[in-house]
Amino acid sequence: MKNRVIVSLLLAFVLSVNVKADEGMWLPSLVGKLNIEKMNAIGCKLSAEQIYSINQSSLKDAVVALDRGSCTAEMVSADGLLLTNHHCGFGEIQAHSSVDHDYLRDGFWALNREDELPNPGKTVTFLVRMEDVTDQVLKDVTDKLDDQTRSSKVREEIAKIEREAKGSTGYETRVRSLFESNKYFLFVTQTFKDIRLVGTPPQSIGKFGGETDNWMWPRHTGDFSMFRVYCSPDGKPADYSPQNVPYHPKHFLPISLKGSEKNDFAMVMGYPGTTTRYRTSNEVKYTMEVVNEIRVNAREAKLNIIRDYMASSQKARIQYASKFSRSANYYKYSIGQNKGLAALNVIGKKEAIETDFRSWVNQNGERKEKYGAVLDSINGAFTSRDEKIALEYTREALLHGGEIFTFAAKASTLKDLLKGTDKEKIEAAVKELKGSLPDYFKDYNAGVDQKVIAVLLKMYAQKVNAKYKPTFFGEIEQKYKGDFDAYSKKLFEKTIFADQEKLESFLKNPSAKVLNKDMAISAMQSILDMSYTISRDLSRTTGKLDRARRLFVEGITEMNGDKSAYPDANSTMRLTYGVVNGYAPRDAAYYDYFTTLKGYEEKGIRGDADFDYPQRLIDMYHEKDFGPYADKDGTLHTCFTSNNDITGGNSGSPVVNGAGELIGIAFDGNWEAMSGDIAYEPELQKCINVDIRFVLWTIDKYAGAGKLVNEMKLIR
Repeated sequence: MKNRVIVSLLLAFVLSVNVKADEGMWLPSLVGKLNIEKMNAIGCKLSAEQIYSINQSSLKDAVVALDRGSCTAEMVSADGLLLTNHHCGFGEIQAHSSVDHDYLRDGFWALNREDELPNPGKTVTFLVRMEDVTDQVLKDVTDKLDDQTRSSKVREEIAKIEREAKGSTGYETRVRSLFESNKYFLFVTQTFKDIRLVGTPPQSIGKFGGETDNWMWPRHTGDFSMFRVYCSPDGKPADYSPQNVPYHPKHFLPISLKGSEKNDFAMVMGYPGTTTRYRTSNEVKYTMEVVNEIRVNAREAKLNIIRDYMASSQKARIQYASKFSRSANYYKYSIGQNKGLAALNVIGKKEAIETDFRSWVNQNGERKEKYGAVLDSINGAFTSRDEKIALEYTREALLHGGEIFTFAAKASTLKDLLKGTDKEKIEAAVKELKGSLPDYFKDYNAGVDQKVIAVLLKMYAQKVNAKYKPTFFGEIEQKYKGDFDAYSKKLFEKTIFADQEKLESFLKNPSAKVLNKDMAISAMQSILDMSYTISRDLSRTTGKLDRARRLFVEGITEMNGDKSAYPDANSTMRLTYGVVNGYAPRDAAYYDYFTTLKGYEEKGIRGDADFDYPQRLIDMYHEKDFGPYADKDGTLHTCFTSNNDITGGNSGSPVVNGAGELIGIAFDGNWEAMSGDIAYEPELQKCINVDIRFVLWTIDKYAGAGKLVNEMKLIR
């Protein structure tokens, strides 16, 4: 008995050593060189060629960038069916919703192809191939070149590579810099533009927990939606047409009904947006004290106004649901990131790395000449903050605060054209502006925008150095005695951009005189002029920052001698691998790796904005009507965690097992490791995923849309 215990303990120790995630968002084309042996050791049964290949179908052919990389999705049928997150389709679901057809509240299922809903502007992009072109890009670049000459040579070579790779293929080609411009990769892609909404659960499932549970574990959210990719009859990308046909992908993911157990292999492929893990301690301080603080201040004020309006009626809730969700997501993220960075002492850890770097540099004369001034250059770029604070408040409070300024900016082209006599161009500009009015005003309330404008202009005035205030702030001070409410009231009374009827009337007989006098146009021009001034001043303090960052990453890589380092995320396809497991968030607490349908009843609050639930779901829970989607423990698993390294943009990414079968859809990170975009935390960082069996149960048993499940290849 004693020997058995010893053997068990040893086995447990070995497993605990081997199943840790490998930090990094890796380029799939390099998996064969850098990662496949480690992946195979923790349960991956696939070869590198089965994951990424340009000669045969592979996993990469089933993974797509949604809307140019704002989210990820995966192909799950031979007829172009794809899965992504509910929040990745939220804008389209909201756009199709009305008081009579409230798809946010009730869900939507197209059981016939003709019922699927088109979505102008939505795109799906497939990766054709990626290629390291560093040597070609940098072939004429030397350390002796000044920054301007270097940039010019790099741009010229990149344009040549992109042009030659594109040829007559019809593909898109783009060279992206990696490792702070120390490496360059060519990405060849193909984008489809006829993407139709097929299905979505009600918001009480797809967004269960709302903003309260956002970034939190345990979760029970059925965060998924379904679309279908259409193409022309010859299989090529095409704009929406009734004659288009479902696209047949090179590969689609089979779906596992077997579930996952603790320490099972889990791999995520997708399009992570942005990480900054090579940034210095001073840059982290700037992120915490400037970027995040300003984002929280501005968005909290804006969200409070929108929240009150949304509570006033069903129409108001539908109008602002998508806008609220978009703004709230990174509002909470910034709060969590600051807490995580402080709790994990990320600044201290960065300072230790910088101390080691300085020591390494000073050991060698050549290093001192090349890298000696690098850290001082980076730190110097963040000494002055006035212009940076102005930049962040311009983004949050002016350009992305109220809507009327940005909508008025759309008329700038028309204003310039009206100064001339080109009737054809004027008519085209009028037509374009007129065509945007129905969608804009459908989801717009001038009263809400007026309040937002007043609050955020006042915040800008209080927080930003006077020299960076747009000129119309002087008018507010003099004419309105600094009363931003009075200014905003007058603005909305006078402008033509707050009222659809006024704007339509103007467009029937447009004149430059009206636009020149419009308060919204004048304010927006003033904002753009000041943005130029801020950018000019920023260039003086950060002009050498790109070069310093490039040399710092080059030096750090050289110091570590690490040939298997990974680049920061930049919305290109990446792969991350690890295992399914739970974690200990704090002292004396442990979170298991999965949740079940029981959580809807335990968390549920009838009528609550975040925790309302469909009664039908609870009835089915009590009936235990789980069909083939139940786990072997008899429960219906809703979500699970894995230690995959993800970030924004990975939303909707497929989570696959060792056989390349879909087991879940990634939709969130966890609160305790919100520092992950800047510093990976192996013991705490988790990827939160909706269990694919909960997705299928919702489609089949709850919604009665089993016809869609029948399209998929299920592995039992």
